[in-house]
Amino acid sequence: MKGFEYLQNELDAMKKEGTFRKLVPIESDQGSKVVVNGKEVIQLSSNNYLGLTNHPRLKKAALKAVEEFGAGTGSVRTIAGTFSMHEELEEKLAKFKHTEASLVFQSGFTTNQGVLSAILTPEDVVISDELNHASIIDGIRLTKSGRKVYKHVDMKSLESALRESKDYRKRLIVTDGVFSMDGNIAPLPEIVELAEKYDALVMVDDAHASGVLGKNGRGTVNHFGLDGRVHIQVGTLSKAIGVLGGYVASSRTLIDYLIHKGRPFLFSTSHPPAVTMACIEAIDVLLEEPQLIDRLWENTRFFKAGLKELGFNIGDSETPITPVIVGDEALSHQFSDLLLQYGVFAQGIAFPTVAKGLARVRTIVTAQHSESELKQALSAFETAGKELGIIK
Repeated sequence: MKGFEYLQNELDAMKKEGTFRKLVPIESDQGSKVVVNGKEVIQLSSNNYLGLTNHPRLKKAALKAVEEFGAGTGSVRTIAGTFSMHEELEEKLAKFKHTEASLVFQSGFTTNQGVLSAILTPEDVVISDELNHASIIDGIRLTKSGRKVYKHVDMKSLESALRESKDYRKRLIVTDGVFSMDGNIAPLPEIVELAEKYDALVMVDDAHASGVLGKNGRGTVNHFGLDGRVHIQVGTLSKAIGVLGGYVASSRTLIDYLIHKGRPFLFSTSHPPAVTMACIEAIDVLLEEPQLIDRLWENTRFFKAGLKELGFNIGDSETPITPVIVGDEALSHQFSDLLLQYGVFAQGIAFPTVAKGLARVRTIVTAQHSESELKQALSAFETAGKELGIIK
């Protein structure tokens, strides 16, 4: 079909540069090992931090929900798609996050879009960390508010933006809790202190902190002892929780407002019963099986130490997200392909997901990995890294 030649030209350029990538189908469940192209390999690219995607309790809850309530809900939440289980999940999430209320969206991406587009007007300003997730950036684009970007985790830059924004009705500081490409943690105590000094609101996207940081995985707000001082907490149900969806936890006022004004919530069919009940069960697992988080951090410390000892550049990661920074875009993908040959599935990530010159293979260890598997992975990284001249 004619008309898309300009797109094909761009794709051809990507192929020439070595940055074009095909999707990689996985042929098994999402465990510490997966099957790719008929071969079992160690999985180091999933967000399945605690192994909940195939936890027996979640699978049982999902199957039971399908048998009792069906495959779908048949409506949006505001018409006929709110089941009692949806409210149970939201009440459980609010209690877990130590907030008055919560609201579930179809994904973490749509949660950020829904919150930001609903609460910001031309009278307001949003102040965003320069390395915030794409969903935050796109959510800001949907608003007509003033916009300021501060240098990554730079509190002097943030304070300057706050000072320059004194004439707006409301100032909203937005940050990732854990930055998804670098694995570093936002300096929330300092951000909150500045927000209180300048009478600003704080919104934290805890997608990669939920289930990972804080007591029982409550996130960065709880990790820093800031419960009750952060106005909006966003999280996902798709990463450590192991299922699908996103949520916002905040005051009853904000949640009631979003029910009436949050467009992704208003115009999307509600979560199917299997997803909803599995999410409920996942929160119970977080509360009742804290050893999963302990195991996750044991594996994280072991793997980071191994990569450092081999001489890889892993940046400033403080979490199970550990980037192996290569720099060159094409080389990062070659590295990923070679790792797969040696039995490790670890995807290369390049521009525009990360800045040019900072391409990397991003790794995420999980609670499911054994020490033996991580040793095998480190051996593969050493062999591939030396073969490509990334390490000596």
